[in-house]
Amino acid sequence: MIRPEARDEALDLLQAVVRKSGRKQQVPFGKSFLRTSDQTTPRLARLIQGGRGGEVRLKLYLTITMMATGYPHDLQRPPPPNRWAQLLALTSPTASRRVSSNLRWLHSNKFIELTPRQGHPPLITLLDPAGSGGPYARPLVSQRYISLPLELWSQGWILELSATALALLMVIRDVQQGKSLPRYASRQDRDAYHLSPDTWTRASKELAGHELLEIRRVPQGGEFDYERMRNLYRVNTDRLMTPPAW
Repeated sequence: MIRPEARDEALDLLQAVVRKSGRKQQVPFGKSFLRTSDQTTPRLARLIQGGRGGEVRLKLYLTITMMATGYPHDLQRPPPPNRWAQLLALTSPTASRRVSSNLRWLHSNKFIELTPRQGHPPLITLLDPAGSGGPYARPLVSQRYISLPLELWSQGWILELSATALALLMVIRDVQQGKSLPRYASRQDRDAYHLSPDTWTRASKELAGHELLEIRRVPQGGEFDYERMRNLYRVNTDRLMTPPAW
């Protein structure tokens, strides 16, 4: 549970960094970040591995991506660790160390590059989301990608949702392929995202509890074949436009 004063401070900071980013539209993430066609673990799934550490990593990475708008997609004046902790409403005595440790993890695993600077926090530069270690490139219109609305930050959802719920939110956006109607996620689709059945179940319950996810049960066979049912999923983007029920 986030303390109200920490939440309010984080919301003010998040709204400020959204304004400073100059973004008017949503934040794009390419298909190669979300899923793979072989047995390698997708970058998104790698980020959320490791329990609470995964949560800090994912929220840091998503927020850095939102903030680093123009070429070369870097943060020339990144927040120090204690400011990152305030931005994400991390209030434990070890919060700053957790931020520093997870920034180093992102660097070691080629999500970002940290360039040391004497007397200042390291420069942060986004790298290729697919993990090549090359420079970051914004997904092209011709490529398949999903996007996250700026309200994920400005309304405080980045604070409220767990790492697995944030990951599944992105996955369902990909499953929907830009359509407004609920869509089915096949076993092949689920395997491509490398999210375990337990993760999928827990995250979908969390999102549905916040009215962010619509789940419909429909027959899998013919119109009257109720022996086998399947779930259709749809992200309720309208709910993202308003704050969580704190």
